Amino acid sequence: MSNIAGKAYAMNVVTPSSRRITWINRLLFMAARGLPSNLMGLLGLSLIHFARWVIIRPQDWPDLGQGKQQLQNDYVLFCSNFNGTWDQYIDAFSDGIPKGLDLFWYSATKYPYSIPVTPFKNYITYNQIGTDYYYNATPGSAQRDVKTSLQVYDALLKLEKAHADQSPEEFQKTYLECLGQVQIGLGDPGFGPVASLDTERADVHRARYVHQKHEAFLEAAAQIEEGV
Repeated sequence: MSNIAGKAYAMNVVTPSSRRITWINRLLFMAARGLPSNLMGLLGLSLIHFARWVIIRPQDWPDLGQGKQQLQNDYVLFCSNFNGTWDQYIDAFSDGIPKGLDLFWYSATKYPYSIPVTPFKNYITYNQIGTDYYYNATPGSAQRDVKTSLQVYDALLKLEKAHADQSPEEFQKTYLECLGQVQIGLGDPGFGPVASLDTERADVHRARYVHQKHEAFLEAAAQIEEGV
């Protein structure tokens, strides 16, 4: 399943949007960019790595060889990367920012609203597009792991400076203070327990693919060495 890379899941949803009222969504997106405080509900969801809504007009669709498209709607593209399972993400969105979701998908055709959650999940399922290729630079780390690792890095820089300027007694005090501040980030990230059968199957398939690529690389390297 290419939507999954380590602890992260990539979601892409394309929904048709009525051209008569898409302009309202444009105003909403402008307001969200101009006043980020309006997005605190979204920013407060710590499982989210990235989320973006984009309006695509008929003339903006790329021509990949299919010819000019005759489209009657605008479309809203929603892209997001997050930790956890698909269900956990939709549940967190529906529980945390239901009004925000309803505004962002205000012009979407047949949008059922985010509450109750079952029709909302069905809507996302019917409009979701699989991710053909998904790269994750830190597959064993969730968003919180990355943030706490940056805190540990800053603490190390602080200790490096303190070690050069402080006495052993002073440095011990500084060390213990830093340790208390960053101890939450000193665990081993790694991969968490299998959250779903889809995740487990994805890990199995990925391991087989990586092994095949590794064997092919070794074989190619051996041939090159023999040629030399």
